[in-house]
Amino acid sequence: MARILLVDDETRLVTLLQAALAYRGHTVTGVNDGQSALDLVAREAFDLVVTDLRMEPVDGLAVITGVKERSPETAVVVLTAYGDMPSAVTALREGAYHYLTKPINFDEVAHVVEQALAAASLQRENRALRRVVQRLSGETQLLGASASSRRLRELVAKVAPSEATVLIRGESGSGKEVVARCLHAQSKRATGPFVAVNCAAIAESLLESELFGHRKGAFTGADRDREGLFEAAQGGTLLLDEIGEAGPGVQAKLLRVLESRRINRVGDPRERPVDVRVVAATNRPLEREIAAGKFREDLYYRLQVFPIDVPPLRERLDDLPDLVAHFLARLGRAGQVLPDAILQRLRRHSWPGNVRELRNLIERAHILAGDGPLADAHIVLDTTGVVALPNAADLDLDHHARRLIRLALARAGGNKTLAASYLGITRRTLYSRIKRLGVDAGQSEEPPS
Repeated sequence: MARILLVDDETRLVTLLQAALAYRGHTVTGVNDGQSALDLVAREAFDLVVTDLRMEPVDGLAVITGVKERSPETAVVVLTAYGDMPSAVTALREGAYHYLTKPINFDEVAHVVEQALAAASLQRENRALRRVVQRLSGETQLLGASASSRRLRELVAKVAPSEATVLIRGESGSGKEVVARCLHAQSKRATGPFVAVNCAAIAESLLESELFGHRKGAFTGADRDREGLFEAAQGGTLLLDEIGEAGPGVQAKLLRVLESRRINRVGDPRERPVDVRVVAATNRPLEREIAAGKFREDLYYRLQVFPIDVPPLRERLDDLPDLVAHFLARLGRAGQVLPDAILQRLRRHSWPGNVRELRNLIERAHILAGDGPLADAHIVLDTTGVVALPNAADLDLDHHARRLIRLALARAGGNKTLAASYLGITRRTLYSRIKRLGVDAGQSEEPPS
């Protein structure tokens, strides 16, 4: 059961509550002043604190603040005199889970205690699951032993705890979203949502509604009120990827949001406050877009409070071993290493597609290798602008595309979504290629050993 701390200057009430909660299987400690409670919380871990508000010289609000500073996951329930609602409301704002009025109903106390413990347990599980997902996805890791990667990690660590707007610059596939996710994970907003939108992938007429939401009837097809991504990211981080692709109307509204921290849904005159940290990313020099009249200079300076440049993979080749090991581990090949001869081949490559190209290359090699170790023949490098094929004498691209699709489907057990991820394409693209190439999706082809 739970470890509970009771805090009240009425000794008799502490004794009675201690007995009632201990009877229900909890381990209960009671003290009669706020300072003693803070001293205990500093030394020991508690699942729940039940505290009176009216105490001297250290009152219940100070206890709440101290508990939340030392142990944010510990739930707090406050006791207050009947009718003292302003103090109770203040306590809730400071992080208390619930309040109870005196005189105490012991059954009600027991019920609220169980609710608070269940809510705290659910929060811990959610945080643990989020950490597991992040660890498995690798989306909050900035890997690499090169000097530029170390510098990148240092910059992220410095700016992450602040609320500064960050502009991440780098080539396509270099890992800009990974940097943004790492910023979020190291920030005070880490428990809030991380929302990413690719401004280049959405038409401007739709991007405004996507970002800011819309009111029912604002345009044809708006059959209901809908919140946008700024509201969805409340309390967290919003990544505006490929910000240079946003049109002038969206740019104007973004500037206003960054200045006022308020939005208007499309077709709605009512302003709504938003508490969101904005991170933008671009793969093109925005200065050139400003000179061409395609990007607002005032928005540029609002975004570039703290710029971070992500170096291309060809400038940090010392990161290759770490990145390869990471991608192999994600594919279930933890502990496997590539022979030095293959690593030397990778070092000689120009990597126009950066880390994304490396990830796709390792996934293809994994498919081709099947259950066996990765060998030189499985490494398909693009060295001339055309994919270098394992058999250089056979340049029938459709033949090899069919074979790779069958290999991916076999590896994925027929699961087309998983097969598409192995090939580095979308599920829709996979369906299109299966149809165009006449691939029998049920046909199996054994991966080479």
